[in-house]
Amino acid sequence: MDPSEKHTKGKTESAAAGGRWRTLVLLSLAELLAMALWFSASAVVPALRVEWNLSDASVSWLTIAVQLGFVCGTLLSAFLNLPDVINVRYLFALCAFAGAIANAAFGVYAHDANTAVALRFLTGMFLAGVYPPGMKILATWFQRGRGMALGMLVGALTLGKASPYLVNGVGSANWRQNILFISLLALLGGLLVLLFVEDGPHALPAAKFDLKQAIAVFRNRGVRLASFGYFGHMWELYAMWAWLPVMIRASMDVTKTSSVSAEVASFLVIGCGAAGCVVAGLIADRIGRTVVTSWAMGISASCCLLIGFCFGGNPFLLLLVAAIWGASVIADSAQFSACVTELGDPRYVGTALTMQACIGFLLTTISIELVPHFVKLVGWQYAFAVLAPGPLLGVVAMLRLRSLPEAVKIAHGRR
Repeated sequence: MDPSEKHTKGKTESAAAGGRWRTLVLLSLAELLAMALWFSASAVVPALRVEWNLSDASVSWLTIAVQLGFVCGTLLSAFLNLPDVINVRYLFALCAFAGAIANAAFGVYAHDANTAVALRFLTGMFLAGVYPPGMKILATWFQRGRGMALGMLVGALTLGKASPYLVNGVGSANWRQNILFISLLALLGGLLVLLFVEDGPHALPAAKFDLKQAIAVFRNRGVRLASFGYFGHMWELYAMWAWLPVMIRASMDVTKTSSVSAEVASFLVIGCGAAGCVVAGLIADRIGRTVVTSWAMGISASCCLLIGFCFGGNPFLLLLVAAIWGASVIADSAQFSACVTELGDPRYVGTALTMQACIGFLLTTISIELVPHFVKLVGWQYAFAVLAPGPLLGVVAMLRLRSLPEAVKIAHGRR
């Protein structure tokens, strides 16, 4: 290669490197803004309880409706191969816009639980076109360092899901205005991807529509075990996110701590997951994804068992354990997705990620519903223990994956 060719190649590689970091920042910001829609209703539950006289069952359904909407959205997307047969940037932007409109309709038109649940279902359905497509876009830019990149993306997503609690804590006393503000954030997230994010150099041409791919992805043994690990993780994650803020509010009521402190504490606890995702991604790229996911699930399962004993006690001890749980419960999430992108068929990686998310989120509807029943039976002291079996079974799946020959494909041989 002559000097001019080397110089041209060097400039191309430098431009590609700069492009991927720019994409990582913009896409992470877009995910943060768009995924603020997820818990927008959960964050204003205290106001809704008073205004609508909500029962505990109705409160649960405000969260479960989003999960079920997401499941339906991902199921439709997976069977139609949407992330693989159309441009994922357009899919992301369109779904972010539609989710923002559905959330704004909740803020303006919802005056009872039934209307609210229907609009929350629509919001969740549209978010199915935001989360998995975002991961696929990032995978087209990062072959090496993918665990870190996806960790940063999921970390931003985690901050986004925590942000409604901050908006509700320090924003307007009118919950409807807070909901509309969050819808504006999601619109901005969609615009960022539509106008400023591009597909990476590792993007493949659009795949052919294949209805069977939604099921065929699980014939791959490595993808199947990585998904089992993800399912155990998901059994715990959203039930913790949905009910830990409720537990913190109840505990701070007992200790006579201000309600604003409870809202800000909920944001910080869930937001700790952002740091957990980035740190876990950096470590996973160096020592292995199965190791990091197993440790993260082991720590979070321990927190499931310990957190209840802090209820009604020293609020600083409660928040310390909650922060450790908040960091560990989501730290492993991106690594399951990274495993699927490395072990699955690259032509249908979007379908595989979407189908994995579909089943995982379906499981969350069960665990979210179980927690309040256990609160009534055994109190907050033991209620979260019902979540511990999920991450523990996830550890078993990831250690089994680590022992397989195909695990050498994970993180360039760092299992």
